[in-house]
Amino acid sequence: MSVLVVGMSHRTAPVSLLEQLSLAGEQKRHAAEELLESSALSEAMILSTCNRFEVYAVTSGFHNGVRDVVNTLHQESGVDIETLRNYLYVRYGDAAAEHMMTVTSGLDSMVTGEQQIIGQMRTAYQEASEEGTVGKRLHSLAQAALHTGKRVHSETKIDEAGSSMVTYAIDHALELLPKPPTAEGSAPLAGRRALVLGAGAMASLSATYLGKLGVDELVIANRTRARAERLADHSREAGVAARVVDFDARETALAQVDLVVSATGAGLFTITPNHLEQAGVDRLVCVDLSLPRDIDPAVVQRAGVDLINIEALRQARSGEAEGDEAALARAEAERIVAAEVRHFSSEQRVRDVVPAVAALRRHANDLVDSELARLKRRAPELSGQEFAAAEQAMHRVVDKLLHHPTVRVKQLAVESGTVSYDTALQELFGLEYADDTDRSVAVAATELPAGDFRQHAAHHSNRAARAGEVKEIA
Repeated sequence: MSVLVVGMSHRTAPVSLLEQLSLAGEQKRHAAEELLESSALSEAMILSTCNRFEVYAVTSGFHNGVRDVVNTLHQESGVDIETLRNYLYVRYGDAAAEHMMTVTSGLDSMVTGEQQIIGQMRTAYQEASEEGTVGKRLHSLAQAALHTGKRVHSETKIDEAGSSMVTYAIDHALELLPKPPTAEGSAPLAGRRALVLGAGAMASLSATYLGKLGVDELVIANRTRARAERLADHSREAGVAARVVDFDARETALAQVDLVVSATGAGLFTITPNHLEQAGVDRLVCVDLSLPRDIDPAVVQRAGVDLINIEALRQARSGEAEGDEAALARAEAERIVAAEVRHFSSEQRVRDVVPAVAALRRHANDLVDSELARLKRRAPELSGQEFAAAEQAMHRVVDKLLHHPTVRVKQLAVESGTVSYDTALQELFGLEYADDTDRSVAVAATELPAGDFRQHAAHHSNRAARAGEVKEIA
């Protein structure tokens, strides 16, 4: 069994397509359950953020695993399979482990080194654990990836090299705001008001950062008013003036603020051209941090209104060059990831070689038992004591013969990722056991055979086996 990653991100797909695949709550749980109904998958975890969608799975076969994931994505999102194939990437075996660690460390983010992704990966893992869709393989990989992310942020200057998506977006918004008539050296948002829509993680980060930038007042609106009140309380505790308005009354606040940040992820537009018209807005900078998008892109048709969203941030980021300090921090982070991948892969290969060693010893003991039975038939005159001595001697010879090969094969499994030593044992000694060895594959989905993307109806449940694995982990 090997780990498989099938996904798309801001690097490979347009925002409109990422929106179609975006899953949350019950929809995400249902998709994970559907993945495990397929014949080739035994574990599954879904990571869905504002700029990436990835399925992490454990599969019994590479091509069948890709097929089952893509079919499930097609069924859940309604996106046709050929479109998915054009934008998805696939990682398998060691490449899947490297990908998860790279993503968790913030090295594949739109903003290099951003820390939100490590929390998002942890949440995805915790949700999958609670739903019972992860087992031993994904458990060990997720733990290794989270450990790697912590190392990268604590041992390198990657945090100084990059900012979070929230700070990056709001910093861009500052450039679009007219310069206020304030004293030189004052806070960037002195004399400004900002509206925050939402009360989740992204909205909370936004409120915190707006406060650090010296915003005069925060206006907060959320569908659940109690959560907005809690966010406002936290802001006031930090010394930032804050008040709450009902979500349905957000239009009235639009004309009173200079900047609006929306991060609800509700799937419906929180701000439309009609809202701006009714509020009589003549100057406003809008920041949309959600996927699916919160703010209707058509708002920019109104004079004096600017919009920053995921797509605009991606275009801005692609045009920026990485400085020397940022490049050095990235290089240090990549070295940590590479070291952690080697360590994880070595541990997995040792774990994978254990069944081969056990099969070899069973095979040897079966041969000894067979020869002893033959000896007993051919030499019935042997006393019980003589036969026991012969039995002990034969087992001792086998143990001595196998000691060095079994120790050495584990060493080789640690030292090399290019040779499958458990498979070599199987071939050399004629062993029969399930071959669970990994190999490493990192390709765009378009490089795989078209047959991997044909729909199929054959599904069967693996839940009983999976439940046993999860129970064992617990």
